[in-house]
Parts: sequence; structure tokens; C-alpha cells
Amino acid sequence: MRSRFGIDRVERKMNKFPKQMLPAVVCWLVLLGPAMADPLSDAQRAYTMGNYEKAATLYLSLAEQGSVEAQFNLGVMYERGLGIPLDFVEAVTWYRKAAEQGNVQAQFNLGAMTEKGQGGPRDIKEASKWYRKAAEQGSVDAQFILGMLNEIGRGIPQNYQEAVKWYRLAAEQGNAISQARLGWMYANGNGVLPDDKEAVKWYRLAAEQGNAPAQVALGVMYEKGQGVPQSYVRSYMWLNIATAHVDREQQTQIIQSRDEVAASMTVGQIAEAQELARKCTANKFKGC
Repeated sequence: MRSRFGIDRVERKMNKFPKQMLPAVVCWLVLLGPAMADPLSDAQRAYTMGNYEKAATLYLSLAEQGSVEAQFNLGVMYERGLGIPLDFVEAVTWYRKAAEQGNVQAQFNLGAMTEKGQGGPRDIKEASKWYRKAAEQGSVDAQFILGMLNEIGRGIPQNYQEAVKWYRLAAEQGNAISQARLGWMYANGNGVLPDDKEAVKWYRLAAEQGNAPAQVALGVMYEKGQGVPQSYVRSYMWLNIATAHVDREQQTQIIQSRDEVAASMTVGQIAEAQELARKCTANKFKGC
């Protein structure tokens, strides 16, 4: 294995140098090191250290030579105004160059800027094209957004089956919002046959990550006995848990739903549900 890299040959040659010449050889190698350094690493190091002007200069040189990493990073710096004036047009230009070379994050960022109309006309259809390219490379954020765009028909024709497809891909990667939306699609039969048990499965996965809408949905499913055995205690528990993860307006609505469930419970059951909610929260929503 060593001969594969020529290490043994180097060592034999070094052994032939007179001992008095070795310090000079070592000194020459040390001086040569910086000149042989990777320019992209230099740019990344400058960026990490907050020397944005130097990083931008180095990235620009590399980007003009076709480096996809430099093109993407230069897009980021233009989008954020780091070391160079903020310029959405330039950001889009460099994101596009990197995206056309297959950089998944550049594809996503280009989609996001196009969706917002930054650096050019707002074009949801064009944005969805770049989101799709990123999603097909496994970008979970792009998969979720494609699911949402297809579900609501924003800028593209509404297509529940496509929404389910992209939500599922993102959900299987652990995206909590996609898991909750996929649960909703199963609960309502949008793009799939209605399946309460499948809905509960995805709601639970999202709820275990602290997703409040999924926790509320689980509470409703337990209240009505849909996909799970009917249980006011479990319904109250999930609704109670959800109140801690929403804004004041949503909290008021959830508390109202929780209190409506409580109207059908005994004092002992309410106490049990509150204790279960405490334990569930302490266990980070696992095994509830």
C-alpha cells in the first residue's frame, strides 16, 4: 500500500541526501507548503474566521473558473451581503451557475429566491422546477415545499397525489411538518384512500418531535376514537401538551378544545391525563 503512493521511494531518496543538507530540504518543503495550499480551503478558512472580504475575493476567482462550491458560496455571500454589497441579482446569477452544475443547495436557494421574487420576477412555476431538482437529489426541505405547493395549488395545478408523494419522501427522512401533513392527507383522503390508522401513525411521529398541530390532531383522533381506541384521557393529554408549543391565540383555541373534552371526564380522569402529559413531556413525547 505504501508503494502505491510512492512513499517508500521518497524515503529512499531522502536517505541519500547528505545529513547536512536535510535541514535545507525541510526548510524548502515548509516554504513550498503555503504555495501548494488549496485555494478553496483558503477561502473557506477566511469565511469561517469572518474575513468575508478576503473570502469573497477568493471565491470569485474560483467561481469564474467553474468551481461549483465557490459559485454556491459566492451566491450566499451576495444574498447576505457578506464582504460584498448585498445583491440579489448577483446571488441568483451564481446560484444558477452552481445549480446548473447539480449543486443541490444552490438549486434549493435558487428556487427560494425565485419564489420570493428576489433577483428577478416572482415565478412559482420556475421556482418549483428548481425545488424539484433539489428534491430529486434528496433535499428534505425541497420535498416538503413541493408537497405544500402541490397540496394548495400555489403557482402550479393542485395535485394531491403529487403532494402525498413529496410529503412521504420528506416524512421518511424525519421531517416533522411533512409527517403531520401526510397524516392530514390520510385522515381526509386527499391523494390517498382514507386511512385513520395510517393518519395516526404519521401524526404520532410528528407529535413525538414536538409538532403542535400533530399533537392536536392526535388529541382529536383519541377523542373520536379514529384510528385508535377512544380515550378522553389520551385526548386531554395530547391537547394539554400542545398548549405549550403554540402562540397565545392558538393556545386559547386548544385550551377551549381541551376543556370541551374535560366536560366528559371525571376529576380523577383529568388528574390522570395531567400526570400523563407531565410524564410524556419529561420523556420528550416518546412512548406516550
